[in-house]
Amino acid sequence: MGAMNIISRSSRIFTSRAEAALLLTEKLGIFRKDHPVVLGIPRGGVVIARHLARELECDLDVVLAHKLGAPANRELAIGAVCEGGECFVDERIAGAVAAGDAYIEREKQAQLELMCARIDSYRQILPKTDLAGRVVIVTDDGVATGATMKAALWAVRRDEAKQIIAALPVGPSDSIENLTEVADEVICLETPPYFGAIGQFYVHFDQVADSEVLEILRHEHERRCRQ
Repeated sequence: MGAMNIISRSSRIFTSRAEAALLLTEKLGIFRKDHPVVLGIPRGGVVIARHLARELECDLDVVLAHKLGAPANRELAIGAVCEGGECFVDERIAGAVAAGDAYIEREKQAQLELMCARIDSYRQILPKTDLAGRVVIVTDDGVATGATMKAALWAVRRDEAKQIIAALPVGPSDSIENLTEVADEVICLETPPYFGAIGQFYVHFDQVADSEVLEILRHEHERRCRQ
């Protein structure tokens, strides 16, 4: 089990993703010396990641992973499929929900098909960062069930990261605690007592367009080329 660092259990509302990222940066400064990689989960998480990477002066990338949903409960993650086609299955959960090999293979292929177009557009701009031996910070603009974040953390674990930190502005306490099963440390600014949806904790929570994600990746590619 990883460490859990919940900053507040209030129902604070963030002005924007930029403000949430700035507040997260204050808790992540200790990792600056490690020159981490910050991975954003598309799409809103990439906006958070852009601000974190800028403040921490480190590399930025996206993490593309889809959860494998359980047969009778699509929100329950039994594993994850990564952008390269690698698959992770939590045998304990899969066994408990009777997800056999044939079901898992069908679910894997279905999720890979959904990811293909996004993978191609992103990786044409920014090749995948090698995470082996790196300190990796995975972020999003919040979690509800935490299944997508858990899938992303599984994907990073398969890439042999040295240390994995999940950094989030907001999420329900049980979902945050569940992430400690995969991450080495989970940092969350707010775990409110009553949680409905992520958007209720932001004044401005506009949908992030794919074009904005692509532009963020272009800037990162250009930055690396200048180094």
